[in-house]
Amino acid sequence: MNIAPPESVPAGSRQLFCILSARSLPYASLGLQSLFTHSQEQLSLKLITDDETDKEQILAALSGMAIPARHQWQVHAKREADERADDLFAGYPNLQQFRHGHPCWRKITDPLLFAAPGTDLVILDPDLYFPNQFSFERTPASGLLLMWQPPSCLLPDEVVERAFAGGIRLAHHVDIGVAQLHNSVDLQWLDRLIATLGGESIPRAMHVEAIVWSAMAMQIGGGYLDPRHWVCYQYQQWKRVALKLKLKGTTLLRAQDFRDTKCFHAGGVAKWWLKEFREKQRFPPPRHVQSSFPAKPFEELTAREHHADRRLKRVARRLGYYRLMGS
Repeated sequence: MNIAPPESVPAGSRQLFCILSARSLPYASLGLQSLFTHSQEQLSLKLITDDETDKEQILAALSGMAIPARHQWQVHAKREADERADDLFAGYPNLQQFRHGHPCWRKITDPLLFAAPGTDLVILDPDLYFPNQFSFERTPASGLLLMWQPPSCLLPDEVVERAFAGGIRLAHHVDIGVAQLHNSVDLQWLDRLIATLGGESIPRAMHVEAIVWSAMAMQIGGGYLDPRHWVCYQYQQWKRVALKLKLKGTTLLRAQDFRDTKCFHAGGVAKWWLKEFREKQRFPPPRHVQSSFPAKPFEELTAREHHADRRLKRVARRLGYYRLMGS
């Protein structure tokens, strides 16, 4: 066990953050173990959770893991982040309020509270799995790296419309499994963005996080992590039909090629398939994935594209597609 003292980031370590609840541990513990086991870099991971009970449960889970001694980790409760926000976000009322919305929104704000200015941040979802020995990509000096996911997860529509009405440009196809940037975010701009999106009236919906990331992507630049290595699970129509026909999720995962995967984002229901999939030794033996590919430039989502997508979804709803598929 190698618990880092507060604010400690050893020289040469990659600084990682993950916002999670103890309820995520059935799948998050698998991902964290794979992260610590397969990372070729020295890691300093800060996990930020909800209350003290969550903190104790996460501490117990990590204390029971076989974590290589080169890595360090900490667990912080939301109360600790709240105290820092009172100081560091003073004068930014929209940011202060936004942190208390959906827990996923804290992936945008809370890593900034625990990192020194200008330092390199890698922000992780709890539903990630790292099947091979790998290294994270180099974070650009300026700009943002995000995973790529077609077609779009920018919801709710009313918040997207507020962005367009306010002249906010949005990146298309963003996935928030992994985000990389430096702690040099313009807090004044971010506070204004939250106000433009609705401030206190923003619906407490998980995917608002993606809207904020996509706006940040177009504001500061960067690009998509190459999907050959950074893979988001895609729910193509045939997979939805297969699930409706009672095909097991682990069977669907067998169609996934993990040989060149650095990180697999098991979004949605797929995260609940990971434990059985690993227990049945369905992952191929880990191998070194050493190559890196340049980031692909962000693609902008236009209002015209968004409105065309909404019309298509309205037609699908009238035809009963969502009722049939259960989504």
